[in-house]
Amino acid sequence: MKQAKLFLFILWAACSCVSKKQYAALQAQCDEKMVELSQTKESLEGSRNTNETLQGNLELLKIELENRQTQATQMQEQIDFLKETNTNLLDRLSDLSVVSKTGAESIKKSLETLDEQSKYIQNLTGKIQQKDSINLILVTNLKRSLDDINDEDIQIQVKKGVVYISISDKMLFRSASSQLNPRAKTVLGKVARVIKDHKDIDVLIEGHTDDRPISSNCIRDNWDLSALRAVSVVRFLQSEYQVRPERLTAAGRSRYVPIADNGTAEGRAANRRTEIIITPKLDQFFELLKAEKE
Repeated sequence: MKQAKLFLFILWAACSCVSKKQYAALQAQCDEKMVELSQTKESLEGSRNTNETLQGNLELLKIELENRQTQATQMQEQIDFLKETNTNLLDRLSDLSVVSKTGAESIKKSLETLDEQSKYIQNLTGKIQQKDSINLILVTNLKRSLDDINDEDIQIQVKKGVVYISISDKMLFRSASSQLNPRAKTVLGKVARVIKDHKDIDVLIEGHTDDRPISSNCIRDNWDLSALRAVSVVRFLQSEYQVRPERLTAAGRSRYVPIADNGTAEGRAANRRTEIIITPKLDQFFELLKAEKE
């Protein structure tokens, strides 16, 4: 810019000493120089912009290069991992290749045995589920049949995979007696009808007493009383409702399986009971499992 001012000053000084023709020539040269100066400035500004653009592109290239280097490192790590895995697989394959024919046969038989055991367990599970379904049907039918009986005097539940019907002493027998009362025949009749509808079950009758000793002309002790009561129920089911005798079992448990504290009147009343235990025919059940296993 200083050079331009100096040039104009010289031009002015010269103009004062030259002719008009010379002045016009000098003016033309001055205008030309001014155009060149403007073009030079524009070129310089363009160069600056280009430089800034190139600088930005250079930064982007640096970032891209760093990303590429990171990717390259990750790929190398993957390659190293695959190489290690491949080496391990080759080692294992080498170990497997030395398994003898006898060893291979042993492995095969072991797998076959496991498969058979798995099938057996599945079959066993199916049979158990089938038995549980039968128990559920029994409980439902019994509760429906005995719906009008007081829940405190008769209870129905599934324990240890079988159905238990627990009937209080006062519903079946007179005190210290093994003779069934009239109400007992009504209750046992309802139970008998359900039992007859399921011919694939056995029935165990258990008599239970409290811990109070008993003795009479016909009954020596609690063992006698509990066993005689169980036999009375069995005879009733057989004679009155034609339940096949081979399905029935009578057992006396005396006072040795209490369900409540004999120290209270309520506990002793709960312990004086007759339990009708309905079970699947175990011989048929185990024969069926044996057949499945074979």
